[in-house]
Amino acid sequence: MEQIDNFKLDAEKAIEHLKANLSKFRSGRATPNLVENIPVECYGNTSPLSQLATITAPDPGSLVIQPWDKSVVKEIEKAIHASDIGLSPVNEGQLIRVSIPPLTEEKRIELVKLINERVEDARIAVRNSREVTIKDLRSQEKDKTISEDDLFATQKDLQQETDSYISQIKEIAEKKEKEIMTV
Repeated sequence: MEQIDNFKLDAEKAIEHLKANLSKFRSGRATPNLVENIPVECYGNTSPLSQLATITAPDPGSLVIQPWDKSVVKEIEKAIHASDIGLSPVNEGQLIRVSIPPLTEEKRIELVKLINERVEDARIAVRNSREVTIKDLRSQEKDKTISEDDLFATQKDLQQETDSYISQIKEIAEKKEKEIMTV
């Protein structure tokens, strides 16, 4: 049914958004996705860092950022300082090195709280999409374009899909929490 397909699209978007959000949380290991979306002001506009440089993780404790145009090194360094990820870049002339300090227990607990907030936002997005779909189905039933039996059957299918997406969100959250809490 078209309404369930639309619901699935919305739920998939919520899950993809959650995954993108969670990839920004550092787990004590260096990964390029920690910095790749940092906005950098250069050439008169703003671009994500990944469009201006090669980002590598030569070891679990550091990142190396090599700009394709050496004239933007200072702008990249400034953007990393200005971001809210708490990393200190070191300008080495041709490239920027970023050390990833190990997470303290306090910081890990704080990150898990933030992760849980993002996870709850994803759950709310899925549930809101379900509610919009149910309202649409009820209005169709009121307009006699679908029968009452179809309404209840579709609502049952919709709830099963919702439970499935909520379960996926829970798995994603547990995996990220384990990654953060592992020393």
